[in-house]
Amino acid sequence: MNERILVVDDEKAIADLVGIYLTKEGFDVQIAYSGADAAKAILEQKFDLALLDVMLPDIDGFELLRTIRVSHTYPVIMLTARDAQQDKIEGLSLGADDYVVKPFRPLELIARVHAQLRRYTSYGSRAQATELPTLQLDGLEINRDARSVTVDGAPVRLTPIEYSILLYLAEHRGSVVPVEDLFRAVWNEDFMPGSNNTVMVHIRHLREKIGDDAQKPRFIKNVWGVGYIIE
Repeated sequence: MNERILVVDDEKAIADLVGIYLTKEGFDVQIAYSGADAAKAILEQKFDLALLDVMLPDIDGFELLRTIRVSHTYPVIMLTARDAQQDKIEGLSLGADDYVVKPFRPLELIARVHAQLRRYTSYGSRAQATELPTLQLDGLEINRDARSVTVDGAPVRLTPIEYSILLYLAEHRGSVVPVEDLFRAVWNEDFMPGSNNTVMVHIRHLREKIGDDAQKPRFIKNVWGVGYIIE
């Protein structure tokens, strides 16, 4: 079955163009031209990825992202005409996986879609036959086979990015992971001036979900000026 993608944009020409490119790539595309139609689709249908325009006339993209993250962990790419750092931070804080500023090149967007879907379908599948399927770290349990996380026995719902960060740090337990290395490993992109903020936002969100106090961390510790470590 083809992967299903939700495209949400009130600019019909942009939404239709993106839909054409995605369809040519073999995806099953659902287009919504309003926040209300998108919200209905999110609640009633299953998707593998969503492209959300931030500026919608009724329900904005951030609110739609909140709706998605209540029950779903599939990747979300935000589309915006505003290249504002605060918008990016807000979107990442709410669980967005990527952020694309308009005007964008369709082929670049398609490449980002493929990258996010590869991460979503394969995160946690890096385990080799010689590796144990489960990592256990002081009450934190990461099951590679099930791609699941529990803290003190309670399940924790993570986005693919958050899971990848946690797994990478856990697999390098006892070693300080530089921010640059973490970004390249998880995002598979070159480290840029704003990449540090991206990592920090996702680490903060991850900590909230696993109940990790940044001041007195139980799991993820900061090594200021260098990176992060799970001891």
